[in-house]
Amino acid sequence: MDLFKSVAHPSEFWALVKFKFGGGRDVVMPKIDYASLSSDMRRCYELLNQTSRSFAAVIQALDDELRPAISIFYLVLRALDTVEDDMTIPVGEKVSMLREFHTHLYQEDWKYSESNETDRAVLLEFPTISSEFRKLKPAFQEVIADIAEKMGSGMTVFLEERVNTMAEWDEYCHYVAGLVGIGLSRLFTASGLEDDEVGRDHQLANSMGLFLQKTNIIRDYLEDGSEGREFWPQEAWSRFTHELKDFRSPDHRTQALQCLNLLITNALQHAVDVLQYMSRIQNQSVFNFCAIPQTMAIATLALCYNNPSVFTRVVKIRRGQAVDLMMQSTDMNNLRAIMGRFAEEISKKIDPADPSAEQTRVITNEIRRLCHNSSPNPSSQRTLTQYSVPLAGVVAATIVSTAYLLGYLSPSDLM
Repeated sequence: MDLFKSVAHPSEFWALVKFKFGGGRDVVMPKIDYASLSSDMRRCYELLNQTSRSFAAVIQALDDELRPAISIFYLVLRALDTVEDDMTIPVGEKVSMLREFHTHLYQEDWKYSESNETDRAVLLEFPTISSEFRKLKPAFQEVIADIAEKMGSGMTVFLEERVNTMAEWDEYCHYVAGLVGIGLSRLFTASGLEDDEVGRDHQLANSMGLFLQKTNIIRDYLEDGSEGREFWPQEAWSRFTHELKDFRSPDHRTQALQCLNLLITNALQHAVDVLQYMSRIQNQSVFNFCAIPQTMAIATLALCYNNPSVFTRVVKIRRGQAVDLMMQSTDMNNLRAIMGRFAEEISKKIDPADPSAEQTRVITNEIRRLCHNSSPNPSSQRTLTQYSVPLAGVVAATIVSTAYLLGYLSPSDLM
């Protein structure tokens, strides 16, 4: 079915054929030498596969020193998120748990066995995770503990409050995704693979996370609403309706599209920071790890812009297009060309009568200006530091975001 959807798009069709039938699965998913690992680290990778098989695959494409650090970083944040998601924990107790969670990294026996959440194993077996955390070099430990503390504290802010203002939307996205971007950037620097400025510039790192998180929130309007969750900021939707759920009705379709376009325009502001951040990355494995989800995000925003289907079904880019983007997102010239192309696509769909039309035009023009004179070219090579994992493995393995993945390929596609 995916092949048929991409027949009219030759580059997507051949990218999908190469991914599905090219015989490169062993290269695409380089294997970790489990025999060389401690029993606790092997169990950590098993937990990683249980909680996110796609992210586990992504991590295998990273350089050796980063791989365990980011694996533990992910598992710690997954455990923290499991506490936050568990609605059986009384609010008062949950607030204390979230604020104190980072301290358990240094407690050998701490675990939580009363959760019924799907990912409860990361809490039940937290001593295994914390044991491997304490084996990481001090610079990695400092970053992970600091981000866990800030995220745990930030999660308490929105436990019982919905996102009201646009400023609160930024704050919420900072706690759940921006801090991840900051933490990853600091880990990149601590590993020695990237310059100090990558880890120091928290504004750009924060924008990397916000661009992905806002894209997810915008795209997932229908799914979140059906599960009783609201992440679209009230300041935005209250300009067009009295209740956010009204956008599901065809009678409110014009207002729904205007609110959708307003939020997409807001998210696009972060693309400028994304381009600057990516221009600083020097290591090839880190570049692909970061670039691919960003190109997926802007492609998703271009698909969602002024699209009424956002309010009637799940909207995702074609699988062939996702694979094609993966294959192209390997150097700065191609990244600029991709970002510029989708910014132009959005600009062509602007309705002059849309209340945000001028703002959308300004930001898409700015993105296109920054990307000017770049076009996808497989032979164009940015000077990037190479690494031990084959490039083909990174291109195909780095399918999803740096912990907060966009989900364009199902787990079965990664087997």
